[in-house]
Amino acid sequence: MVEVNSNKIELLAPAKDIDCGKAAIDSGADAVYIGGPDFGARKAAANTVDDIASLVSYAHRFHVNVYAALNTILKDDEIDAAVDLIKRYHAAGVDGVLIQDVGLLECDLPPIALIASTQMDNSSPGKVAFLEKVGFQRAVLARELSIDEIRAIRSAAPSIELECFVHGALCVGMSGQCYMSVSMGGRSGNRGECAQPCRKPYELADGSGKRIMHGYPLSLADLDRSQHIEALIDSGVTSFKIEGRLKDRNYVANVCAFYRNALDTVLAKKGMMRSSSGRSTVEFTPNVHKTFNRGYTDYFIRGGRERAGSVRTPKMIGERVGAVRSVSHKSITLDTDAECNAGDGLSFFVNDELSGTAVEGAQGNTLRVGQSTGMKAGMELYRNRDHRFITQLSKSRNERSVAVRMTMKNVPQGVVLSVSDEDDISIEYTWTGELSAAEKKDEAEAVIRKQLMRTGGSGFHCTSVDIDCDRFIPASVLNAMRREALSLLVAEREKNRPRFAGSITTDDAPYIRNELDHTGNVLNEKSKAFYRRHGVGRIGDAAESGISMEGKRVMRTRYCIRYQLDMCMLNGASAEPLYLKDEEGHVFRAEFDCARCGMDIFKQK
Repeated sequence: MVEVNSNKIELLAPAKDIDCGKAAIDSGADAVYIGGPDFGARKAAANTVDDIASLVSYAHRFHVNVYAALNTILKDDEIDAAVDLIKRYHAAGVDGVLIQDVGLLECDLPPIALIASTQMDNSSPGKVAFLEKVGFQRAVLARELSIDEIRAIRSAAPSIELECFVHGALCVGMSGQCYMSVSMGGRSGNRGECAQPCRKPYELADGSGKRIMHGYPLSLADLDRSQHIEALIDSGVTSFKIEGRLKDRNYVANVCAFYRNALDTVLAKKGMMRSSSGRSTVEFTPNVHKTFNRGYTDYFIRGGRERAGSVRTPKMIGERVGAVRSVSHKSITLDTDAECNAGDGLSFFVNDELSGTAVEGAQGNTLRVGQSTGMKAGMELYRNRDHRFITQLSKSRNERSVAVRMTMKNVPQGVVLSVSDEDDISIEYTWTGELSAAEKKDEAEAVIRKQLMRTGGSGFHCTSVDIDCDRFIPASVLNAMRREALSLLVAEREKNRPRFAGSITTDDAPYIRNELDHTGNVLNEKSKAFYRRHGVGRIGDAAESGISMEGKRVMRTRYCIRYQLDMCMLNGASAEPLYLKDEEGHVFRAEFDCARCGMDIFKQK
C-alpha cells in the first residue's frame, strides 16, 4: 500500500454509458465510475467491456481515471465469471474496480486497484482499517457519517483513500445493510435489483392501529454537501463522489460542472490540486436546483439529528414560483411575476398527491397551462422543469483540453517542434527537408504562430509559441507538424500517466467481528473462506440465500421517522414501535434506538 497523496483531490462522477462518461470528463470530472455487463449494483446501467475500453481511452488523455463497478455479492457459480471480468477490465486499462464480495480476495486477481464499495458498510474506523490491511486502495464511506466520524476513520486508516458521497440520491438504509427489497419479493439491492421500497407509499400507524400518516415516510431528500467541501478535505477525504449511474447526460454535466467550480474554489484557497489534467469549458451556468432532485439535505454531516425526509413525494417538486391567485379555464394568475416560459413544467399538490401541468405561454404573472384541473386559489406552485435552462444545457458544447507550450527552432536537417504540457511532459518532433529562408521574418513567424495555435478538437490548447526559426514553412507543413507532435504527446502522456498497481495482501489481520449473521452478506464459499482466514468462527447465510426474513431486521438507519414527524421522545412522545403497511399487504415494524438516535426496521409479515 502506498501513502495517500492528500494534496491531490478527485471529483468522481457517474457514467450510465459512454456519452455520460465523456460529458462528465468534459465538464470537469477527475474520474468516472461505470457499470459493466454483469455484477453491478445498478443492473439497468450495463455497458460492454469494449465500450468501457473506449471511455478509458478518452479519459486517459486527461489523466482521468475510470473505475468499473462490480459491487454485488456473488453466488458460487458466478465467482469465475466475475474474476474473468476483472481480468478483462484490467486488460482494457480500467484503473480500479469497486467490489462488495470479499470472496474475490481469495481469487487470482490481476494487479488492479480494489475499491471497497459503500455496500460493504464502511462506517467504522475498525472496518476501514481492516480493509486497508487486506489490500484495498480505497474505501467508499457510508453516506450517513459525520465529519468527526470521517476524521476518526482517517486516523485509524492513514494510508487508504477515502471516497465520500457529496451529491445525489440517498438510500435510507445503511448501504449493504438493507434487506427490505429482498424480503418483499426477492429483488436484492446487494444483487443490483433493488425495488426501491423506500420510495413507496405506506400507511404509518401506532401499535393500536391508529393512523399517523399516509405518504412516503422512508423517502429521503437528495444529498448536497457542496458547502462542506473544505471540512471534508480537512477530515481526510480524497475523492468527492456524485451519485447517479442511472442519470442522463444533462444531469451529469450540470452537477459535475457545479462541483468542479465549488471544488476548484476550495483547492485554490488551500493551495491544492485536482487529480487530473486539463481545463473544462461549458456554455451554461451550472445550477443543481434545475435538474432532478427531491430537495436537499447534507445528511448528518454535522452530527446530531436532522429532518432529511422527502415524505410528501419521492418525485421532484421543483423551485417555488408563487401562490395561485386565481384560476380560469387553462389559465392561472399568480401572486407574483413567475418568469416562466413556454415548455416549463409546473407541479402542485392535490389532496397530498403531486400533480403537474405544462406552461404553454406566459405574460407577466398570468400563465396559460395545458390543464388546470385541481388548481385553486392559494395553492403553492412549483417549477420542476425549466425549459430554457434544459435547452441551454442540451445545446452546450462542453470541452476539455490540456494546456501546452510550443517552441519551433532550426536544426541542420530541418526544423524541430517541441511541445511541453501542463504536467511537464514533453516531446520533440523533427521535420526534415529543405526550407527556404524567410524573406519577411515577422510575417513568417506570424504564420508559424497562427498555425500552431490551431489546436481545436485535439484535446489541447496552446498557451504560447516561442519561435527561434528564420525559415519560411508552408501552412500545410506546419499543420502536419502540429498534428504529429500532438499525437506523440498523447502517447507520451499515457506512458507517464500516474498509475497504481493494486495487490491483495496475505495479511491475516482479525476481522472486527468473530460472528456474522445475515448482515455479513456471505453468499459463497470463497467469502466464507476469507472470513475464516480472518478469525470469524460463525458465519450465517445471506438474505439472498433464500432464508426467511420474517422477524429479522431488514434495515438500520440513522434517519428517524419520529424525529421527521415531530414525534421524538425528547419532545414528549414515547418511543413505542410504529408500523408501516404497503399497498401489497407487507407490514414492517419500526423500532427506535434513542440512545444512538436511530431506527431499525423489522419484517412483520
